[in-house]
Amino acid sequence: MTRRAVGMVLAGLVLAATPAMAAESPAEQISSFRQKHGEPRVVRDTTLDRIAMDQARAMAAKDDLSHDALGPFTRRVAPAGAGRAAENIAYGYESFEKTLGQWIDSSGHRKNLLLHNASRVGIASARNASGKRTYWAMVIAGDYEPKPKKGKKDKEPLVAVKREAAPASQPKASTCHIKLLSLCI
Repeated sequence: MTRRAVGMVLAGLVLAATPAMAAESPAEQISSFRQKHGEPRVVRDTTLDRIAMDQARAMAAKDDLSHDALGPFTRRVAPAGAGRAAENIAYGYESFEKTLGQWIDSSGHRKNLLLHNASRVGIASARNASGKRTYWAMVIAGDYEPKPKKGKKDKEPLVAVKREAAPASQPKASTCHIKLLSLCI
């Protein structure tokens, strides 16, 4: 092998060993940003991915950047079952890395990226009909209720209350001389 070939192989190995943000998945990029700011990592969630994809496709179909492209966010995110959720949308950038950079530089989008106790994320993009514009949607969520254990029918614990029986009353001395049709005479 020539020196040049050895140098190219070594350079390739160094580049391959260097972690690049572009090589990270969108969830990893978001997690890295969140961890730098004291928030936990997030993982991809298929339900949130579907919600984000539906939103991205609706915006691309209408060629309109709007949180309401498919209706109110609270209704759209309800199937995820999260206690808290937020959505970021964008258009124009081809890569998620550039889109994330735009969100980080925007105070409102940044706040959503740093949603407290978020644990799951969904990310999607779609192109408009001309193929010239890419729409992005990200849904981040947390505060999920624990799923009830199988076999448990009641959500609330059963509480039994023991009551003391009323003391038996002494029979009253009868003052009836004649009892006729439940009348005492």
